[in-house]
Amino acid sequence: MALTRQVITALNPNGTDMLGTRNVAIKIADESIVSGSLLTVESNHFCILKSRGAVLQIYETGQYALVTPDKPIVGSIVQGFFGGASPWVYEVIYINRSKLLVRSVGTATSAEMAEVSYQADYYIHVDTKEAALDLITHLPFNGNLIDTKEIADYAGPAIEQAINQVIQVTKLENINEHINELRENVKAHLTDFLAVFGIMLNDLKILILPKDERMRELISLQAIGLTPIEAVRTYLALRMAEKGLVSAANAAIGAPFNIGLTYAGIDPAALKP
Repeated sequence: MALTRQVITALNPNGTDMLGTRNVAIKIADESIVSGSLLTVESNHFCILKSRGAVLQIYETGQYALVTPDKPIVGSIVQGFFGGASPWVYEVIYINRSKLLVRSVGTATSAEMAEVSYQADYYIHVDTKEAALDLITHLPFNGNLIDTKEIADYAGPAIEQAINQVIQVTKLENINEHINELRENVKAHLTDFLAVFGIMLNDLKILILPKDERMRELISLQAIGLTPIEAVRTYLALRMAEKGLVSAANAAIGAPFNIGLTYAGIDPAALKP
């Protein structure tokens, strides 16, 4: 964050936004912030001024001359008397009010105890000054910033619980039939969870896949109309064909393979005119 004694802004000297598309909030504590310092708040930001843990003011878009408890002492006098540093410590916190994309991933188990991987992609934003205050009150800073990864870490258990409520009582092959129920369940849990932090949930997308690649292929084969045993035979035949085994066709139809006598269970002599 670019900061001088007179101007506080969340923009870099080249005009880029320090919050960007990954940071939810960023803060700076500097002894040079005194009454008269100029605070600039961009259209996609909120700004909160704190002093020794207490919130002094919440700002929306605009440019403001700060009025802090050191006001009886003019800022320039303070800087000169204390060697350029104010004895009061202030924190300026910028909150991103743009929609940000968050991704949470994890593992759940189906009714047969088969592992599935899930991916939840959702958009969040901070909508009001009160919500911005809730954010910095309930979500701690990891250093000087809060990013979308930290949001994903906090929301992960809530998403996992909502997904398991549906997945654990659903057979693996039937999960996609319950995807709308699953999405609504996750959306309800996640909305309530994020509201505590002043964060609004917008769009949500859920993707569920068998964790084992073999299971994904078998389910795909059943999806085209094969029975479970036919899907297993076809899968086996495909793997054998990849390795150049001539008995792959026999595996596909479940017939024995005899060298020099039959091919795919058919007597070559029966094919002669």
